[in-house]
Amino acid sequence: MRPHRARMTVVLSATMLAMLCGLGIPLLTQRIVDGPIQNKQTGPLPWLILGVLVLGLAEAALFYLRRKVVARPAAEVEARMRFDLYQHLQRLPVAFHDRWQSGQLLSRATNDLTTVRRFVAFAIVFLIVNSAVVLIGLGIIAALSPWLMVVALCGALPLIVISYFFEAKFKVVARRAQDQAGDLTTTVEESVLGIRVLKAFGRGPELSKRFLAQARDLRATELNKISILAALWSVLIVLPELSIAGMLGVGAVGIVNGWMTVGTLVAAVAVSAYLRWPIDSIGWLLAETNQAASALERYWEVIDSPVTITGPASPAPLPTPLRGHVRFEGVRFAFEDGREVLSGVDLDLRPGETLALVGATGSGKTTLTALVPRLADVTGGRITIDGVDVRDFSLEDLRTVVGTAFEEPVLFSASVTENVGLGLPDVTEAQVREALRVAKAEEFVDALPWGLATRIGEQGLSLSGGQRQRLALARAVVGRPAVLVLDDPLSALDVHTEAEVEGALRRVLRDTTALVVAHRSSTVQLADRVALLVDGKIEAIGSHRELLDTNEEYKRLLSSMDEDLVEEEVAS
Repeated sequence: MRPHRARMTVVLSATMLAMLCGLGIPLLTQRIVDGPIQNKQTGPLPWLILGVLVLGLAEAALFYLRRKVVARPAAEVEARMRFDLYQHLQRLPVAFHDRWQSGQLLSRATNDLTTVRRFVAFAIVFLIVNSAVVLIGLGIIAALSPWLMVVALCGALPLIVISYFFEAKFKVVARRAQDQAGDLTTTVEESVLGIRVLKAFGRGPELSKRFLAQARDLRATELNKISILAALWSVLIVLPELSIAGMLGVGAVGIVNGWMTVGTLVAAVAVSAYLRWPIDSIGWLLAETNQAASALERYWEVIDSPVTITGPASPAPLPTPLRGHVRFEGVRFAFEDGREVLSGVDLDLRPGETLALVGATGSGKTTLTALVPRLADVTGGRITIDGVDVRDFSLEDLRTVVGTAFEEPVLFSASVTENVGLGLPDVTEAQVREALRVAKAEEFVDALPWGLATRIGEQGLSLSGGQRQRLALARAVVGRPAVLVLDDPLSALDVHTEAEVEGALRRVLRDTTALVVAHRSSTVQLADRVALLVDGKIEAIGSHRELLDTNEEYKRLLSSMDEDLVEEEVAS
């Protein structure tokens, strides 16, 4: 909020002046009762009534100014925090997103920050102003009559103690409600994204039961919040009423005995009545404050998460010319829980060479490919490109040099051009079409309603699995990167399309260093050499034919991929 100090000062000043105008009306009322009415002189009456009207109009104008001025800083604080959160989420490593539910992150970026905006726009202002107005009001009552002040304090002091206990209880429930709302958001998101699977397996009713249970839990928590607030509000309403009743009693005795005027009692009661809203609002303001506090705790849980993968302060320049010589030197990787996946991997990919990585499920193939573009960082050893450690490049340069296609193609709700040119801000139509030709995707893209401008639906679910994978492959090759990392890029293609894509890929791979994770024996045919990964180590490396002739584990793995092709290879 620091950049908005000037506006917030205006807001606080306008609100404070508006409330003081309201407090001035009872004092003018005292003058009217003890003056013109008591003395039966109507001369000064119009001026006093005009004063009341002026104060009322000034109060309304100042409240209008407060609402107009506070809108911009409140909205900008919310927007800036949301932008900072989004930017931080982009910088956080993939491991962070693996741990966090997307619904929890979504609720923090939307609902929680809306709560913060409400707090900035209203609660924070009136917490300060109402507290000051209550103190000023009590001071006015004390100036009018010390006895009436004592009665007013008898109602005010218990409010402080009661509000403190209610606040502590409400904060716990508010945080629980926000967490449950995040869980509910996750369930809705997963259901929408996985609707085809749910329908195919008939799991809709079961998920509906889970959603209903979560919704009921959230409803119970919200009702608990309401019951706490209801109890607090009842106390906040009763105690001021008792104070006014006590003041009327003490004032009546004072008037009868001559040590208090009617105007003084009327003014004191009018001030107490005016303080009703500042006092009654304490419950609501405390609730808003606690919800904002919980929202900010949840916000900072994400913002305070460390960004473990960063570029160096002084990044190394890209080698010129860039050859694409990739080396893995004693590479080790372990998860945060200490479980080691890679234990001393040594590989040397010569410029322009294609190396196929083969291994059983869980052997560490995908992890190894994620280390090249630094989606994760090695915990031991190093990876170099043209002799420079990948950690010495800026992340932007590294990810421009290294093109990546994942086994699960992720597409966005954007045009074909935007999806294919995702990593190339100034991509041209010619580059997009060349990449689509390589991926054998140009024909089906041209058949779409608006060709390259056709918007792909969320997650690309309007396309077939093979079409999505070909667009993801086109995205990886569009910038002609020096190094390509392909995690089983052909798994969703039919045999005919796979053969076409392989032919096009061979032409691209002639000038590119490529690390290809292979789950099909046909993909292995693209490679100059094959590396066999077993339990986090390279057990054997050589040509496809050499490994078939010399390594039983490799033969067994390929047999499980494509038994017929292996038998044909062995027979020949």
